[in-house]
Amino acid sequence: MKRPWLTWCTIIASVALLVVLMNNTKTGLVPDEDQGSIFINITTAPGSSLAQTDKVVKEIDRRISTLPQVQAHTAVAGYGMIAGQGPSYGMITIKLKHWDERPDKEDEVNAVVAEIYKQTSDIKDASIFVMAPPMITGYGTGNGFDMYVQDRRGGDLNVFYGYTQQFIAQLNQRPEIAAAYTSFSVNNPQWLVEVDAARCKRAGISPGEVLSTLSGYYGGHYVSDFNRFSKIYWVMIQAAPEYRLDAESLHKVFVRINGEMAPISQFVKLTRVYGAESLTRFNMYNAIAVNGAAADGYSSGDAIRAIQEVAAATLPQGYSYEFAGISREESQGTNNTVIIFGICILLIYLILCALYESFLIPLAVIISVPCGLMGSFLFAKAMGLENNIYLQTGLIMLIGLLSKTAILLTEYAAQRRAGGMSIAAAAIAAAKVRLRPILMTALTMVFGMIPLVLSTGVGANGNSSLDTGAVGGMLVGTLALLFLVPSLFILFQYIQEKFTPVQVDNYPDWAIQAEIEEHEKEKKEREKNNNQD
Repeated sequence: MKRPWLTWCTIIASVALLVVLMNNTKTGLVPDEDQGSIFINITTAPGSSLAQTDKVVKEIDRRISTLPQVQAHTAVAGYGMIAGQGPSYGMITIKLKHWDERPDKEDEVNAVVAEIYKQTSDIKDASIFVMAPPMITGYGTGNGFDMYVQDRRGGDLNVFYGYTQQFIAQLNQRPEIAAAYTSFSVNNPQWLVEVDAARCKRAGISPGEVLSTLSGYYGGHYVSDFNRFSKIYWVMIQAAPEYRLDAESLHKVFVRINGEMAPISQFVKLTRVYGAESLTRFNMYNAIAVNGAAADGYSSGDAIRAIQEVAAATLPQGYSYEFAGISREESQGTNNTVIIFGICILLIYLILCALYESFLIPLAVIISVPCGLMGSFLFAKAMGLENNIYLQTGLIMLIGLLSKTAILLTEYAAQRRAGGMSIAAAAIAAAKVRLRPILMTALTMVFGMIPLVLSTGVGANGNSSLDTGAVGGMLVGTLALLFLVPSLFILFQYIQEKFTPVQVDNYPDWAIQAEIEEHEKEKKEREKNNNQD
């Protein structure tokens, strides 16, 4: 109160430090949690048979079974978590032991993922991507990032694939990215089927009939169903495997022409080519899906920024990217944080304006709030936490709690000022009388949240993010409010009375002096008791 410049320097320093911490704290949408399970996506070389893929999957499954953290695991060949169905895809689902049986740091899910990569690093016959399940069901297949590289000019697919491979290679060079991966390939061996339409017309058959026959014999075709034993069974036609092994088998497949059978090889030409197994479009553009995960020690926000920087430096004109799944939500919602906090503070300010019937006195409450927010980010930075939804929820709660603490001071000071005390005396009396209830309220909340700050097991990261920010904000904010709010009250009450003189109640001077003497007497008794103890 004797040095007003110190109050404003403290507030300015707190706001500046808050801005610095907000810009330097790792960002994310939701924290990664140890949910007790892991997925492994396996992709063998294009054109690999199901038997070759199954051999690789079984070898990886054998190595995983040696990990002490694994309770159960299931391996599947012919289907991948990311690419879907295909003979060159496989997947393994792992269930980890209960969290009580994995108490150490090396037993956490991220450590197990790193160990799986280490155990399978010498397998060159397949690309392996390990991931934990997503925190929000329905947003992708894993807890990493999902994105699509887009060809917005409709160029050659092979050129597009080459640029995507360069993009992925540059991503894997960044320290923020643990692994970037795509199951897309343009090297799948295929047969190009060309139907001679002119010959079909001369023979009196349509190209559609030729393709339908070819599809039925080689790919299988539903033709009918029948009932038996109160059940309905489908009738599927397909040539036996020995009759569809190579191109020469076309001579043994016939199509009906005017009551006679002709070999289908008369109308069909096969050419050996290489291409993509399936094509994907994202927002109407040709797209290649890219999946990955942030490296240990980095957040999903760091990974998104790395992707944006690599894309700007690697992808040429006409090619772009878009995020999908939870990464899309995070990239679109990051800029809303400041707006949300601004709205919260504005609403509290308007409520206080209605409470005090003044536009100036609530500023003594609002201006002191950034000190508590700075404490939240300071503790989050010290604990290595992310600025995610959990931390932001705690900050919104903290704004209300700190405002409530400041109201205890300003409300009492305003009453004493209305009772006839001077502005300074009212502020000092409020600081003395409200000290104990403020400390009791703040410390009760802090001690109640400490178990959540130190929580372990499932949901530990979310609890820690929510409560670490609240604890840090309450400690730093309460300490700052005890000194800043009385000083700010004096300033804004003085300005307020310049425009609207205060209506002083009939509160005698002797009563005011007696109240002050009573507070001094209580203080001396407490000091005496402390000395005797």
